[in-house]
Amino acid sequence: MEEKAAVMSLAALAQGMRLRIFRALIGTGPRGATPGELSATLDVPGSTLSFHLKELMHAGLVTQERDGRNLIYRPSIEQMNDLLAYLTAHCCQGAACEVVSAPDCITC
Repeated sequence: MEEKAAVMSLAALAQGMRLRIFRALIGTGPRGATPGELSATLDVPGSTLSFHLKELMHAGLVTQERDGRNLIYRPSIEQMNDLLAYLTAHCCQGAACEVVSAPDCITC
């Protein structure tokens, strides 16, 4: 992934409603969801939803497919995986990373 694409993806997700939409689509998996389903789930007007879906599609995080009279929106898992790989590419200076749990906080 190029830096420009990573910035576009992160910028798209940096808005609360778009993050909620993307998370809702992740929950649908490959089945995806129609705008009506998303609108009902997220309690957001169709025009607002349409605007945010367009931004997510522009960033490559969401795909759209026509199924008869319906539009189906799906999360682009590949794009998100590419973004995560880009963000962690230099983790631990190329060495295998260990997850270290935080010490118990005694004074908290």
